[in-house]
Amino acid sequence: MSQIYLDQAAELPESKKYFLLILLLFFGSGCAALIYEIVWLQLLSFVIGSSSISLCVLLGTYMGGMCLGSMVLPRIVSAKRHPLRVYAFLELGIGIIGVLILYALPYINKFYIGYVGTGMTGILMRGVVCAICLLPPTLLMGATLPAIARWIETTPRGVSWLGFFYGGNIMGAVFGCLLAGFYLLRIYDMATATYVAAVINLTVAVAGAVLSFFTHHTEPETVSPETAIQTPMGNWSVYLAIALSGLSALGAEVVWTRLLSLTLGGTVYTFSIILAVLLVGLGIGSNVGSFISRYAGNPRMALGLCQLLLAAAVAWTAYLISSSLPYWPIDPSLAKNPWFNFQLDLLRCLWAILPAACLWGASFPLALACVVLPGQEPGKVVGGVYAANTAGAIFGSLGFSMLMIPLFGTQQAERVLIALAAVSSLVVLLPVFWPARTEIIPSFKVNNPFLRFVGISFLAIAVLLTSIMVGGVNKIPWGLIAYGRFMATWDNQLVPGIVEPNEIPSSESSDIYCIYAAEGMDVSVAVTQQTSGVKLFHGAGKVQASTEPQDMRLQRMLGHLSALLNKKPESVLVVACGAGVTAGSFLVHPDVKKIVIVDIEPLVPREVTPQFSSVNYGITDGVKDHNPRTVNGKEVQVVYDDGRHYINTLPKDAKFDIITSDPIDPWVKGNAALNTYEYYQMCKEHLNPGGIMSLWMPFYESNPDTVKSLISTFFAVFPNGMIFSNDSNGSGYDAVLLGQNGTTQINLNELRQRLNRPDHAQAAQSLAEVNFNSVEDLLATYAGRAADMHQWMKDAQLNYDRNLRLQYLAGMWLNSYMESMIFSEILEYYKFPDDLFIGSDKTIRNLQMALIKSGRKEGLD
Repeated sequence: MSQIYLDQAAELPESKKYFLLILLLFFGSGCAALIYEIVWLQLLSFVIGSSSISLCVLLGTYMGGMCLGSMVLPRIVSAKRHPLRVYAFLELGIGIIGVLILYALPYINKFYIGYVGTGMTGILMRGVVCAICLLPPTLLMGATLPAIARWIETTPRGVSWLGFFYGGNIMGAVFGCLLAGFYLLRIYDMATATYVAAVINLTVAVAGAVLSFFTHHTEPETVSPETAIQTPMGNWSVYLAIALSGLSALGAEVVWTRLLSLTLGGTVYTFSIILAVLLVGLGIGSNVGSFISRYAGNPRMALGLCQLLLAAAVAWTAYLISSSLPYWPIDPSLAKNPWFNFQLDLLRCLWAILPAACLWGASFPLALACVVLPGQEPGKVVGGVYAANTAGAIFGSLGFSMLMIPLFGTQQAERVLIALAAVSSLVVLLPVFWPARTEIIPSFKVNNPFLRFVGISFLAIAVLLTSIMVGGVNKIPWGLIAYGRFMATWDNQLVPGIVEPNEIPSSESSDIYCIYAAEGMDVSVAVTQQTSGVKLFHGAGKVQASTEPQDMRLQRMLGHLSALLNKKPESVLVVACGAGVTAGSFLVHPDVKKIVIVDIEPLVPREVTPQFSSVNYGITDGVKDHNPRTVNGKEVQVVYDDGRHYINTLPKDAKFDIITSDPIDPWVKGNAALNTYEYYQMCKEHLNPGGIMSLWMPFYESNPDTVKSLISTFFAVFPNGMIFSNDSNGSGYDAVLLGQNGTTQINLNELRQRLNRPDHAQAAQSLAEVNFNSVEDLLATYAGRAADMHQWMKDAQLNYDRNLRLQYLAGMWLNSYMESMIFSEILEYYKFPDDLFIGSDKTIRNLQMALIKSGRKEGLD
């Protein structure tokens, strides 16, 4: 391929014989841009939150900046300037601003916190912050393609070179995506990744500036208005088609990332693989489209057929995601090395989404070839097409994530994607075949009546086939929402369809019925029930809570331990609602007066939690959004927000006696932000003196390094922190981490007296329901504390905002099951803490006996 490029370059003017060098520059530029994108979206999510609204504002601003940059540069920078020098200054500016954002963000955070509000005010403030951070660098990024376009001829053959540059830029983006996701951020941190990107920008800028001295740029000849070739009015259809292509491309990315993350597991690596495959397809398609545009006599026809094929490719992906991939006989837990699963994930992504991505990539150079004419200012032509494509992408990302999926679901979203591709094709091809006069380039129009009839008949058949494809899109199986990557292993137990709970037969079979399934704005959720009567809540493709004895034990522990170890808890903040069992546990404690529940997904408190009213005391039944309501004499308020963002934006004087956190698993992308040193410190600052923070921690689907990272980070903020384990058949399963704002001492006699009081009868009953019949039973779950575990934690990697180490460690080992080994390692450092538990000799001895019975080796003196 390189030899072909060189042979073709030999036919070009002197300034265009540096094709491979410029291609390398674009490769480097794309690599840096993707590193920045990943880092900036991650950094800014700390400030404005990681809810769907926040991420939509982020992506909208990012794409909007690139759109504006592509339009503005040709209008403010003279075409007399050497394109390579302009390109060099743009790259230098991107690198400088990229580093500045890293250091300016703390100050921007203070600005945001000072003015943030709720509702539309909050959304506007998110937009302001994103504009301050992202518009300057993305304006420059968007301007790079129009800048270099001034070095080409405005002919289909000339702009084909630009398509190759665009393809090289995308392939660089692929490399940047994988470099950041699998190496820089996994091994180092966001600052290091930023510096690497900035060095790449600087290298590209220097190389571009040096190359400009070895080439010359001829100032475009001024064309008088009388002799200038006017842009055909019919070209609006090409701009509309490429805008629709951008809309469907970003819409599909939103939909398919959502669905494929269920199939593969929603780790940071999964998102990197999906994005990389999409970019690979765009790069391949761009190069193929550039080649076709050089030799196609009618690029408009090629663009229309490309969009028509795209409709079929989207239908192919929709079929695979809903009716094929979930049923592949794959058990990811069988892999002894996570890299084996990554290879399999890459294969599945290539098989599913590469065809459509290639066709989207081919559309851009073909659209350029459709509208370009000799004598036009190339920067404006390229900038216009690029801006139309990017503007469509903005509407695609916002519309599908905020409207289509939450209102209509992914099935209807995929149907719309197919229809959009077909409409785009019709918009381009109808003017070619329609007998009425249309203002398009004459050589593109078919004038032969017979060929027009054939063409229109072909389009009619295409519309019919598209209708069939749209109708053939299946809804994703509820089993995929419920069991995600393990659906195939559960498939023989899943009963198709949604049923009412009273329709589920009571039997000894192992059948599982779905009683509720929905795709929310942030998370897809399901509620299932087994024939045994056990009810389960599923989110992110796995069980998040259930009425299984083991899960009920953990959920009640999280609530009751926090309430009982605080002498008089009055205010409680619950981060992540789930089945509501933990939040409901606080309703039975007489001292509690106010409970605030924060959940990122509105469907959970509204629809899921009420399904578990029998075990959560009706904690969210009838609760209105953001409006407090009295439940069992307590004021209960439900807030829909990212938990970190909510705490970050609380007034400094807002304090709680208890903050408990029970989000989804650490391996889920974005969840590491709820387990960083800075987040725990933030929570501690909003605790009253003596206040308690507790959180859930799994031992399963993990490895020792992951667990060490989570525990060590928590203990770094709460040096008096403790671990209370929820064992399964004597082996580790999951645990509660608990820390106190102040000194910690547990008076066993006082706790017994408290639980024996009449006003605590409900609390005692709630504990007894999960086999905690005494204070000793509850505290026999004690497994260790920070003071005794320094040796075990000495090599732990702390999880900071700047590195989010936890999500890279956890994401690597989500398919491993080492819970017994992990728990055994922790118990090796167990010592009975004489200075922690106090009480009468008899009470202390009873606790020691209970601890020995639960598997702790050391206890009695």
